[in-house]
Amino acid sequence: MLGLNKKNDYVLLVRDSDVVAAALREALAEASPEDRPALERAAALVESTAAASEAQLRARWVSSRLAAVGFTGDPASLDALKELRRAEPQLSLLAAVQLQKDAVAYAD
Repeated sequence: MLGLNKKNDYVLLVRDSDVVAAALREALAEASPEDRPALERAAALVESTAAASEAQLRARWVSSRLAAVGFTGDPASLDALKELRRAEPQLSLLAAVQLQKDAVAYAD
């Protein structure tokens, strides 16, 4: 994620799933029969991630950051916002609130 600093209130999501998907398709084309099932599963996972919206990917990122600091509470809480900013101190308050909204909207 780019744009994470106190002077910017945006988060730029960088996707490279198309590059990964192309590499997997190439590997799958050359795969031995015993390697094929694992590569097919990997390709399916990449496709499902590529199909996710930017908001969903931001929500996953927030969840991973909260999990990294051991937060297990309500993602809509003030404590979650505090923990997100503790996990990513360069986040502005506005950016953290926007990210938290995505996390709440796409909570698993």
